[in-house]
Amino acid sequence: MSSTPAPPAHSAPPIRLAILDDHEILLDGLASWIETNAPEFDLVLRASSWLELVHSDAFPTDLVIMDLQLRESVSIGARVRTCRAAGAKVVVLSAVDTPEDRDAALAAGAVAYVTKTEPTSDLIAVALAAMGRDGSAAPEQPEAWRPRPLVPDTARPKLSDGERQALILYADGRTTTEVAQAMSVQYETAKTYLRRVREKYGKAGRPTSSRADLIRRAAEDGYLT
Repeated sequence: MSSTPAPPAHSAPPIRLAILDDHEILLDGLASWIETNAPEFDLVLRASSWLELVHSDAFPTDLVIMDLQLRESVSIGARVRTCRAAGAKVVVLSAVDTPEDRDAALAAGAVAYVTKTEPTSDLIAVALAAMGRDGSAAPEQPEAWRPRPLVPDTARPKLSDGERQALILYADGRTTTEVAQAMSVQYETAKTYLRRVREKYGKAGRPTSSRADLIRRAAEDGYLT
């Protein structure tokens, strides 16, 4: 009696990839190399600015390869945390390699930090490992979330100066205690600011029950720029 043949193995779907780099030549060069030499990736988004990335209909992707230094004044920590909150893994690519920059990127949740002096093939190997495509681990499933490309003024709650500052600090990764210290106010005052922020977003139909939600709202409303 012959055994039933096993069904053919299905290859894993391509990894949806975004690249963020404000140097157009480097952006185009890396994108071209990946499209030619890395069939494991589906390059669905190339962005030359932070806002272009998070406001794209293609975001969040499975993975973002992100330049450390942008002309925009958005910290690497805030950028990485926003991507992670959306469900995208992040590999940081940098022209420099200082312990401070590396620590900031990895502490925010980047899965790897690669310098631009390394061959592109090594960068891709790191990216594949980050997505579990080197046999080391299964990739995580990203959350289903798409930011509003443009949030109308009617959907943006009116925040006081204190509430806005508390939101920005909290979205940048600080605890409530650290927010209070940075604002030179009492803990209960900082807690009240954040509670009011959540209440105002809730009334606007944009809930912020978690830190990830607050990061998303701060990014959507331009507070991380």
